[in-house]
Amino acid sequence: MPARDASDAYPLTLGPDPRFCPACGEPVSARALEEDHRPRLVCANGHVTWRNPRIVVGTLPVRDGRVHLARRDIEPGRGRWSYPGGFLELGEAAAEGARRETEEETRLRVQVGRLIGAYSRPQAGVVTLVYEADVVGGEVAPGAETSEVRAFGADDIPWDALAFSTTESALRDWVASLPGRGPRFEPELYVEGDPPDG
Repeated sequence: MPARDASDAYPLTLGPDPRFCPACGEPVSARALEEDHRPRLVCANGHVTWRNPRIVVGTLPVRDGRVHLARRDIEPGRGRWSYPGGFLELGEAAAEGARRETEEETRLRVQVGRLIGAYSRPQAGVVTLVYEADVVGGEVAPGAETSEVRAFGADDIPWDALAFSTTESALRDWVASLPGRGPRFEPELYVEGDPPDG
């Protein structure tokens, strides 16, 4: 794993910094806090506007040993394959969000099981949690953000047409967990080449 400081390579925020404090409405400016490793957005009243990574949740929906992937119909990664997933919503448990996203994008009903892994995309400001899920009902059909849903065997995964590094990492970890398969995939922390958002 590269030994470099993420703050050197990636900006503090994604998108424009807020100009006003969400707590009191006063203007904010970047300043170093005592014993902190980077500047923070702080207002005159001392409120800190934290800019932290977003959580993405998804599943690898499995039935009869085959994993269902969805072809994305939105950017980033339009036309490429990924596990069904999306941003965790406030008030939602991680597994519940993963189930909801799966049902929205594939029309499959799933029972969320074990955590496959947690994956970081620092350049996009996201941390992704991917679960294995048993397909328990529904019918295979694309949702509003997908154009196709298809089941793949472990030896048929379209590795060259995956949307994100997190998709590849989760699928490789899932395949490695199958009986008779090899070691877990260990991606580099700082992956280059992913789309900037998603």
